[in-house]
Amino acid sequence: MRIGELARRTHVSERSLRYYEKQGMLTAERTPGGHREYPEAAVDRVIRIQELFAAGLCSEKIVQLLPCMRDEDGGPSVRATPHLVAELTAERARIDRMIADLIRSRETLDEVIEAARLP
Repeated sequence: MRIGELARRTHVSERSLRYYEKQGMLTAERTPGGHREYPEAAVDRVIRIQELFAAGLCSEKIVQLLPCMRDEDGGPSVRATPHLVAELTAERARIDRMIADLIRSRETLDEVIEAARLP
């Protein structure tokens, strides 16, 4: 499929897809006319990239992680290394801290809202 179709199917801009390719997260074949041609599996790959960005991972970490994941189900492959697992564990701990901070912020807002409602 061409880049426009991949963009439509994944709701990701063509510019982002080009960036993913430049960073080594996504690959495409080139037609004789120079157009990008993506395999069907690129849809799962782009969705996986978006999920990892949404989880707060940077592109450098995603490039390291993608070869260790199966796109179809997001499960691990045999290529995961202990070093990568340690880095991802640290990322997960960072996300847990962010979640805890957000929960505390929400609780504070709830208290302020409740106090403002009292007569």
